[in-house]
Amino acid sequence: MYDAILFDLDGTLIDTEHLSLTAGLAAFAAGGHAVDRSLLLALVGLDEPTGDALIRQAFPTADLSKIRQDWDQRVRGAAAEGLPLKPGAMDLLARIAGQKRAVVTSSGRESARRKMALAGLAAQFDHVVTLDDVTRAKPHPEPYLLAAARLGVAPARCLVFEDSETGARSAHAAGCVVVQVPDMIATSGTYAHHVVPDLMAGARAAGLI
Repeated sequence: MYDAILFDLDGTLIDTEHLSLTAGLAAFAAGGHAVDRSLLLALVGLDEPTGDALIRQAFPTADLSKIRQDWDQRVRGAAAEGLPLKPGAMDLLARIAGQKRAVVTSSGRESARRKMALAGLAAQFDHVVTLDDVTRAKPHPEPYLLAAARLGVAPARCLVFEDSETGARSAHAAGCVVVQVPDMIATSGTYAHHVVPDLMAGARAAGLI
C-alpha cells in the first residue's frame, strides 16, 4: 500500500521526551528559574530555535545558553547507557524489512545520529532528514517532502508515524498518510488519519501489516 515508511524520532521511535522533560525541569531549577511543566510540554515536536523563542518570551532575563548546556548535559548523562525504544518499534521495523524508510526529525544532525546510535537504530534507515537539512522545520511540510524526494517516492505514497501535533501537521501538509501515536500530550487528531495507542496498532490501522 505504501512506497515508503517515514518515522519521527523523539517520542515516536525513542522514549526521549520524558527524559528531556525531567532534565529540563532540573536545568531551569539549577539556573534559578521555576519553570512550569506546561512550557516544556509546549516545546515537544518543535525545533530548538523555535523552542528557544518560546522560552525567551517566558524568561527574557534567563541565561538560555547556560540552561541549554546544562539541559543537554543532563540528557546525555541519562542516555549514556542507551535510550529505550517506544513499544513495538523494533518489532515494526523487523516487519517492514525491505521497504524504503527514513527518519524525519526536528533534532540537529549530530544529535539525531547520536540518539539513533544509542538506541540501536543507526543501521535501520535509508535516510535521516534533520533540522540541518531543511530551511523550514516542522510544522512546515518541507521535512517530509524532502524525505520523500530522497527516497524517490511520492509523498502521497508515504506512511508517516508521528507523536506530536507539530509533526503530524507537517506530514499531513506534505500529503502523507499520517498515523499519530500521542506520547506526552493528548491530540485532537486534526492532522492524523489514524490516532492509536502504539506503533503496532498504527501499522495495523493503516494496513501496513
